[in-house]
Amino acid sequence: MQRILQRGEIESLDHTTIPRLRQPVRAAVFSDRAVRLQQLAADNSPIADYLLLMAQVAAAQSALVADLQVPGPQAEQVEQAQTHGMPPMQANTHPRDAQWLTVLSDLLSTVLQAHEIPSAARQVMQDLLEKTTQEPETLESWADALLAEREDGVDAASAPFVMAALQVYWTALATDFNEADLPVVTPQGVCPMCGSLPVASIVHVGGQADGCRYLCCSLCSTEWHLVRATCSHCQSTKDVALHSIEDGPEGIKAESCDTCQTYRKIFYQEKVLGVDAVADDLGSLMLDMLMGEAGYTRSSGNPLLWQDTQADA
Repeated sequence: MQRILQRGEIESLDHTTIPRLRQPVRAAVFSDRAVRLQQLAADNSPIADYLLLMAQVAAAQSALVADLQVPGPQAEQVEQAQTHGMPPMQANTHPRDAQWLTVLSDLLSTVLQAHEIPSAARQVMQDLLEKTTQEPETLESWADALLAEREDGVDAASAPFVMAALQVYWTALATDFNEADLPVVTPQGVCPMCGSLPVASIVHVGGQADGCRYLCCSLCSTEWHLVRATCSHCQSTKDVALHSIEDGPEGIKAESCDTCQTYRKIFYQEKVLGVDAVADDLGSLMLDMLMGEAGYTRSSGNPLLWQDTQADA
């Protein structure tokens, strides 16, 4: 008699199987990012002040996510996601508890206690803090836009802080989610957990993930496997190339695709100690400039850096 293997059984038979997911670890994800941002700021970065500000934000995120419990998807939502092969906590449709506004308020209050915050950033945060009680509907509207990855209708200076609070909320969801409840197949190119775009990818070292490339979610901090030399935007395996800055760090490259004319950065853990996709993407803006000059467009942005498209027009 032939027996059909159930979800997870095939993987359990082979201990060398590449893990599909790497779920975030509450105690490490934001604290490690804070340390990495501080390291990048100390490395003669032209945006050192901004990196240090974001390090303060990441430290606040770490404290907030530690014990945060938010409502996860109901059983019927999980079943529906499995039926249709969709992310179970899709960012732009998952019911968002107003608790995220408390996270935002606490995050801003914590960061504002730092003495070295630039005056312009301090004013932005103070105005934003007032909105958490006086204009929550405005912040909900901004959150909807950011989660749908729209830049219009959002204050660009406030966006990184709003996004930081949403990261805490969704990362808490991702850490608690049972991977066995994840659909076997989800749409390519987006996070299988929340449906957001990746910020960059990392080639890991050690364990079952050794030498494997994982895309890193910009929202919930989940990582998911994608074979190398494959465009993370259009999935093409043709005309994919790696670019780096001459005499620059060996472990930081941009993977371009001539099929869709886009690129995303790829970081190599064996070359960049303590690499964090969000932090290192933010700290390597020079590579973005060079890729833009070469005619390529970023596949997706950094959650801690937003541009006002109306101002650029």
